[in-house]
Amino acid sequence: MISETHRTMGSVEYQPLLDSNTKVSSLSADAIEDFLEHKPIEARWWLKLVAWESRLLWLLSGSSIIVSIFNYMLSFVTLMFTGHLGSLELAGASIASVGIQGLAYGIMLGMASAVQTVCGQAYGAAKHAAMGIILQRAIILHIGAAVLLTFLYWFSGPFLKAIGQSDSIAAQAQIFARGLIIQLYAFAVTCPMQRFLQAQNIVNPLAYMSVGVFVLHVLLSWLVVYVFDHGLLGAALTLSFSWCILALLNGLYIVLSPRCNQTWNGFTLKAFKGIWPYFKLTLASAIMLCLEIWYNQGLVLISGLLSNPTISLDTISICMNYLNWDMQFMLGLSAAASVRVSNELGAAHPRVAKFSVFVVNGTSVAISIVFCVIVLIFRVGLSKLFTTDSEVIEDVSNLTPLLAMSVFLNGIQPILSGVAIGSGWQAIVAYVNLFCYYVIGLTVGCVLGFKTYLGVAGIWWGMILGVFIQTVTLIILTARTNWDNEVEKAVIRIKRSAEDDTLEQLVADA
Repeated sequence: MISETHRTMGSVEYQPLLDSNTKVSSLSADAIEDFLEHKPIEARWWLKLVAWESRLLWLLSGSSIIVSIFNYMLSFVTLMFTGHLGSLELAGASIASVGIQGLAYGIMLGMASAVQTVCGQAYGAAKHAAMGIILQRAIILHIGAAVLLTFLYWFSGPFLKAIGQSDSIAAQAQIFARGLIIQLYAFAVTCPMQRFLQAQNIVNPLAYMSVGVFVLHVLLSWLVVYVFDHGLLGAALTLSFSWCILALLNGLYIVLSPRCNQTWNGFTLKAFKGIWPYFKLTLASAIMLCLEIWYNQGLVLISGLLSNPTISLDTISICMNYLNWDMQFMLGLSAAASVRVSNELGAAHPRVAKFSVFVVNGTSVAISIVFCVIVLIFRVGLSKLFTTDSEVIEDVSNLTPLLAMSVFLNGIQPILSGVAIGSGWQAIVAYVNLFCYYVIGLTVGCVLGFKTYLGVAGIWWGMILGVFIQTVTLIILTARTNWDNEVEKAVIRIKRSAEDDTLEQLVADA
């Protein structure tokens, strides 16, 4: 496998070049790490190295993207059905999805990113026994958060009125939100379970389950809304039921599948021991993603305060739904990037982790360019899927150039956030998000939206500016990273997150 041509590195003789018959795809991460360590590397090898990383990335991201998209499409399809009930019902369901459900999603997804960090690094370090305990600890914290959020769901009407929404929209939103309370608990359990499986590179079964539940959900939504005419509440309860089915399938797979034998050893009281150190990482993770997700959701809420709230809400909600659809694709890629980086850091492969960052970002930018073209070509057809209102269709068409710009930025920003999650930088990125989104983006969006003629477009320009500054900041942060130090931090993080004492003791006792 190694060329006979020798090269001297100081006092150590090394053979860095591979011969022409070497199949890079068959090499282990250890071999690639060793190869990347000794520079310079001939240009002819870079393409093969990119192919090696791309293969691993797409084995993970292909199914991860399917999971992310089809999980999101459950809510997406529900909103499509409610949109045909009427403009007021669509506005109410949209405001509930953004202001209430979006708030909960931000917390749950943020907390679940801690599972990606710790389980991914534990799996890379072959500390399998700790992963099941980390999962149980995450579920405990997620259910605790769901209990607190239940009050917000039930009293969503007064909350939305308090932040300036009209009485009619708030009333419809409350009906929809109360129907989603069951879904809140299903989501609280599903989130950490999916991250637990993804950290082990178990993604294909998740994809099959997500697609199957989506098909069932479309059929049930059609029956409930169109055939039995149960309206807004029926649509929400159907969404809750579909998420319960998904949670049940995920749980059964973890308990029954032989692929989880080493990482799931049953329920244990050890999940309650040392929960505080894990909670701190979970809190940082939640703040990081909440600031990011709530920013987009907050702009939708703000649009409801414009002069024509129903039209403004429908317009920005439709565009935001397509932006979120694109984001789900990128979040699937981001999840794969997070697993790749965390696995390699846990396995003490800093150079492979760094190389993975470059490959995934190049891939995502290329995909985003294609998505931008699609958005611009089908600008009218996209809005007609949601509504037949000519005024809304025209406003959506006018907003699509800005939507295309956001789609392009989404090709970079979520991937860098995934790298941050895999590396455990959640606390740092939380400060970055707070400044870029709320100090700059939100301020500029409000000024342009309310003090100029731009309206919804002005609010969207503020979002673009905030995301752009955050993306540039994350690029600088990633470029300046010392990946050898990140390996050392990963070892410490696994130990602290697994138990108060050392991970070795936990594994010995398991």
